[in-house]
Amino acid sequence: MKRHTMLATMLTAMCATATATAQTMPGDPVDPAPVEEDADASENAGEGDTDKTAPPNDGDLPKAQSDDDVQPEVASPIVPGSGLVEQAGVGGVVGYGRVGVLELGGSAGFASGGGMSSFDVAPSIGWFAADNLELSAILDISHVRTDNESGTIATILAEPSYHLPFNRTTFGFIGIGVGGAYVKGPGLAFAMAPRLGANFLVGRSGILTPSISWQYNTHETMDTNMGTLLQVSSAVRANVGYTVMW
Repeated sequence: MKRHTMLATMLTAMCATATATAQTMPGDPVDPAPVEEDADASENAGEGDTDKTAPPNDGDLPKAQSDDDVQPEVASPIVPGSGLVEQAGVGGVVGYGRVGVLELGGSAGFASGGGMSSFDVAPSIGWFAADNLELSAILDISHVRTDNESGTIATILAEPSYHLPFNRTTFGFIGIGVGGAYVKGPGLAFAMAPRLGANFLVGRSGILTPSISWQYNTHETMDTNMGTLLQVSSAVRANVGYTVMW
Protein backbone atom coordinates (compact mmCIF):
# COMPACT_ATOMS: atom_id res chain seq x y z
CA MET A 1 0.00 0.00 0.00
CA LYS A 2 2.82 2.34 0.91
CA ARG A 3 4.55 1.48 -2.40
CA HIS A 4 1.47 2.40 -4.43
CA THR A 5 1.23 5.74 -2.63
CA MET A 6 4.84 6.63 -3.50
CA LEU A 7 4.34 5.71 -7.21
CA ALA A 8 1.26 7.93 -7.39
CA THR A 9 3.15 10.83 -5.85
CA MET A 10 6.03 10.47 -8.35
CA LEU A 11 3.64 10.32 -11.33
CA THR A 12 1.87 13.45 -10.14
CA ALA A 13 5.20 15.36 -9.87
CA MET A 14 6.29 14.25 -13.36
CA CYS A 15 3.00 15.37 -14.90
CA ALA A 16 3.29 18.81 -13.27
CA THR A 17 6.86 19.22 -14.61
CA ALA A 18 5.83 18.24 -18.17
CA THR A 19 2.94 20.67 -18.08
CA ALA A 20 5.22 23.58 -17.04
CA THR A 21 7.77 22.70 -19.74
CA ALA A 22 5.12 22.57 -22.49
CA GLN A 23 3.90 26.04 -21.50
CA THR A 24 7.39 27.57 -22.10
CA MET A 25 8.44 25.76 -25.29
CA PRO A 26 10.59 27.81 -27.79
CA GLY A 27 8.66 29.40 -30.63
CA ASP A 28 5.61 30.24 -28.58
CA PRO A 29 4.61 33.94 -28.84
CA VAL A 30 5.57 36.11 -25.94
CA ASP A 31 3.51 39.11 -25.02
CA PRO A 32 5.70 42.27 -25.38
CA ALA A 33 6.17 44.56 -22.46
CA PRO A 34 4.02 47.65 -22.58
CA VAL A 35 5.80 50.67 -24.13
CA GLU A 36 5.36 54.03 -22.57
CA GLU A 37 4.39 56.81 -24.99
CA ASP A 38 7.13 59.42 -25.61
CA ALA A 39 5.85 62.65 -24.27
CA ASP A 40 8.28 64.72 -26.39
CA ALA A 41 7.12 63.05 -29.62
CA SER A 42 3.53 63.94 -28.90
CA GLU A 43 4.50 67.51 -28.08
CA ASN A 44 6.50 67.94 -31.37
CA ALA A 45 3.90 66.33 -33.60
CA GLY A 46 2.31 69.62 -34.52
CA GLU A 47 5.40 71.84 -34.83
CA GLY A 48 5.49 71.62 -38.68
CA ASP A 49 2.03 73.09 -38.89
CA THR A 50 2.81 76.00 -36.55
CA ASP A 51 5.78 77.17 -38.75
CA LYS A 52 3.33 78.31 -41.41
CA THR A 53 1.64 80.69 -38.99
CA ALA A 54 4.78 81.70 -37.06
CA PRO A 55 5.75 85.42 -36.83
CA PRO A 56 8.08 86.86 -39.53
CA ASN A 57 11.16 86.43 -37.31
CA ASP A 58 12.16 85.54 -33.79
CA GLY A 59 13.84 88.89 -33.12
CA ASP A 60 17.36 87.73 -34.05
CA LEU A 61 17.96 88.46 -37.77
CA PRO A 62 21.23 87.42 -39.51
CA LYS A 63 23.69 90.22 -40.33
CA ALA A 64 23.11 91.81 -43.76
CA GLN A 65 26.04 91.27 -46.14
CA SER A 66 26.82 91.32 -49.86
CA ASP A 67 26.44 88.11 -51.85
CA ASP A 68 28.76 88.43 -54.83
CA ASP A 69 28.59 85.94 -57.68
CA VAL A 70 31.58 83.63 -57.72
CA GLN A 71 33.91 83.31 -60.70
CA PRO A 72 33.24 80.13 -62.67
CA GLU A 73 35.96 77.51 -63.02
CA VAL A 74 38.30 77.72 -66.00
CA ALA A 75 39.61 75.06 -68.39
CA SER A 76 37.66 71.86 -69.02
CA PRO A 77 38.06 69.15 -71.65
CA ILE A 78 34.33 69.01 -72.38
CA VAL A 79 33.47 70.11 -75.94
CA PRO A 80 29.99 71.71 -76.35
CA GLY A 81 27.82 70.07 -78.95
CA SER A 82 27.07 73.30 -80.82
CA GLY A 83 30.68 74.51 -80.88
CA LEU A 84 29.68 77.81 -79.22
CA VAL A 85 28.97 78.52 -75.57
CA GLU A 86 26.42 81.17 -74.59
CA GLN A 87 26.15 83.14 -71.34
CA ALA A 88 29.80 82.64 -70.39
CA GLY A 89 31.19 84.64 -67.46
CA VAL A 90 30.38 85.41 -63.84
CA GLY A 91 27.15 83.78 -62.67
CA GLY A 92 27.42 80.98 -65.25
CA VAL A 93 29.25 77.66 -65.27
CA VAL A 94 31.62 78.54 -68.14
CA GLY A 95 34.63 80.79 -67.59
CA TYR A 96 36.99 82.63 -69.90
CA GLY A 97 39.29 80.39 -71.90
CA ARG A 98 36.91 77.43 -72.00
CA VAL A 99 36.38 75.66 -75.28
CA GLY A 100 33.51 77.15 -77.28
CA VAL A 101 33.65 80.66 -75.74
CA LEU A 102 33.25 83.48 -78.29
CA GLU A 103 35.03 86.81 -77.73
CA LEU A 104 34.06 90.06 -79.50
CA GLY A 105 35.61 93.51 -79.23
CA GLY A 106 38.68 95.39 -80.31
CA SER A 107 41.73 97.39 -79.32
CA ALA A 108 43.49 100.68 -79.93
CA GLY A 109 47.17 101.46 -79.83
CA PHE A 110 50.15 103.57 -80.67
CA ALA A 111 53.32 102.52 -82.50
CA SER A 112 56.64 104.13 -83.27
CA GLY A 113 59.74 103.06 -85.15
CA GLY A 114 61.78 103.72 -88.25
CA GLY A 115 61.15 107.48 -88.15
CA MET A 116 57.37 107.23 -88.08
CA SER A 117 54.47 107.08 -85.64
CA SER A 118 51.00 105.60 -86.03
CA PHE A 119 47.65 105.28 -84.31
CA ASP A 120 45.53 102.21 -84.93
CA VAL A 121 42.17 100.64 -84.14
CA ALA A 122 41.66 96.90 -84.48
CA PRO A 123 38.23 95.23 -84.19
CA SER A 124 38.51 91.51 -83.57
CA ILE A 125 36.59 88.29 -83.07
CA GLY A 126 37.96 85.21 -81.32
CA TRP A 127 36.81 81.68 -80.62
CA PHE A 128 38.35 79.14 -78.25
CA ALA A 129 38.80 76.01 -80.35
CA ALA A 130 40.23 74.18 -77.33
CA ASP A 131 40.73 75.00 -73.67
CA ASN A 132 42.86 78.17 -73.49
CA LEU A 133 43.64 78.04 -77.24
CA GLU A 134 41.99 80.85 -79.18
CA LEU A 135 41.72 81.51 -82.91
CA SER A 136 41.19 85.18 -83.75
CA ALA A 137 40.54 87.29 -86.82
CA ILE A 138 41.85 90.88 -86.55
CA LEU A 139 41.28 93.84 -88.87
CA ASP A 140 43.84 96.53 -88.11
CA ILE A 141 43.51 100.05 -89.51
CA SER A 142 46.58 102.21 -88.86
CA HIS A 143 47.07 105.88 -89.65
CA VAL A 144 50.77 106.46 -90.20
CA ARG A 145 52.50 109.83 -89.99
CA THR A 146 56.03 111.00 -90.69
CA ASP A 147 57.50 114.48 -90.50
CA ASN A 148 56.07 115.42 -93.90
CA GLU A 149 53.30 113.04 -94.92
CA SER A 150 50.72 110.56 -93.66
CA GLY A 151 48.94 107.48 -94.94
CA THR A 152 46.75 104.53 -93.97
CA ILE A 153 47.65 100.85 -93.73
CA ALA A 154 44.98 98.12 -93.57
CA THR A 155 46.08 94.76 -92.17
CA ILE A 156 44.13 91.52 -91.86
CA LEU A 157 45.56 88.89 -89.51
CA ALA A 158 44.65 85.37 -88.43
CA GLU A 159 46.04 84.84 -84.94
CA PRO A 160 46.27 81.67 -82.86
CA SER A 161 47.03 82.46 -79.20
CA TYR A 162 47.49 80.53 -75.98
CA HIS A 163 46.01 81.93 -72.74
CA LEU A 164 47.59 80.73 -69.49
CA PRO A 165 45.36 81.18 -66.39
CA PHE A 166 47.09 82.48 -63.26
CA ASN A 167 43.76 82.47 -61.42
CA ARG A 168 40.09 82.74 -62.39
CA THR A 169 40.34 86.42 -63.39
CA THR A 170 43.90 86.85 -64.69
CA PHE A 171 45.52 85.29 -67.75
CA GLY A 172 48.76 85.76 -69.62
CA PHE A 173 48.80 85.11 -73.36
CA ILE A 174 51.09 84.86 -76.35
CA GLY A 175 50.04 84.77 -80.00
CA ILE A 176 51.26 85.35 -83.51
CA GLY A 177 49.20 86.92 -86.27
CA VAL A 178 49.87 86.18 -89.92
CA GLY A 179 48.17 87.77 -92.90
CA GLY A 180 48.41 90.63 -95.37
CA ALA A 181 48.80 94.39 -95.31
CA TYR A 182 47.57 96.84 -97.92
CA VAL A 183 48.91 100.32 -98.60
CA LYS A 184 47.85 102.55 -101.45
CA GLY A 185 50.68 102.55 -103.94
CA PRO A 186 52.86 99.59 -102.89
CA GLY A 187 49.72 97.45 -102.70
CA LEU A 188 49.32 94.13 -100.88
CA ALA A 189 52.19 92.53 -98.95
CA PHE A 190 52.90 89.91 -96.31
CA ALA A 191 52.38 90.89 -92.66
CA MET A 192 53.24 89.24 -89.35
CA ALA A 193 52.61 90.37 -85.76
CA PRO A 194 53.79 88.39 -82.69
CA ARG A 195 51.93 89.58 -79.59
CA LEU A 196 52.40 89.24 -75.81
CA GLY A 197 49.96 90.44 -73.18
CA ALA A 198 47.51 89.76 -70.38
CA ASN A 199 43.76 89.31 -69.92
CA PHE A 200 41.95 90.76 -66.89
CA LEU A 201 38.29 89.87 -66.38
CA VAL A 202 36.16 92.95 -65.69
CA GLY A 203 32.57 92.78 -64.46
CA ARG A 204 30.47 89.81 -65.49
CA SER A 205 31.85 89.13 -68.98
CA GLY A 206 34.31 91.86 -69.95
CA ILE A 207 38.02 91.33 -70.67
CA LEU A 208 40.62 94.09 -70.51
CA THR A 209 43.66 93.19 -72.64
CA PRO A 210 46.86 95.26 -72.60
CA SER A 211 49.47 93.93 -75.04
CA ILE A 212 52.72 94.63 -76.84
CA SER A 213 53.24 93.47 -80.42
CA TRP A 214 55.99 93.57 -83.00
CA GLN A 215 54.55 94.61 -86.35
CA TYR A 216 56.36 93.49 -89.47
CA ASN A 217 55.49 93.75 -93.15
CA THR A 218 57.28 93.64 -96.47
CA HIS A 219 56.47 97.23 -97.43
CA GLU A 220 59.79 98.98 -97.37
CA THR A 221 58.56 102.22 -98.93
CA MET A 222 55.33 104.15 -99.44
CA ASP A 223 55.69 106.49 -102.41
CA THR A 224 53.52 109.58 -102.81
CA ASN A 225 53.62 112.63 -105.07
CA MET A 226 55.73 114.33 -102.43
CA GLY A 227 58.30 111.52 -102.30
CA THR A 228 58.85 108.73 -99.79
CA LEU A 229 56.28 108.68 -96.99
CA LEU A 230 57.99 106.16 -94.78
CA GLN A 231 60.47 103.34 -94.85
CA VAL A 232 59.80 100.71 -92.25
CA SER A 233 59.93 96.92 -91.98
CA SER A 234 59.06 96.60 -88.28
CA ALA A 235 57.68 98.59 -85.37
CA VAL A 236 56.80 97.98 -81.73
CA ARG A 237 53.19 98.69 -80.82
CA ALA A 238 51.44 98.97 -77.45
CA ASN A 239 47.69 98.25 -77.50
CA VAL A 240 44.87 98.20 -74.97
CA GLY A 241 41.81 96.15 -75.89
CA TYR A 242 38.39 95.50 -74.46
CA THR A 243 36.28 92.51 -75.42
CA VAL A 244 33.27 90.65 -74.08
CA MET A 245 32.44 86.96 -73.82
CA TRP A 246 29.35 86.38 -75.95
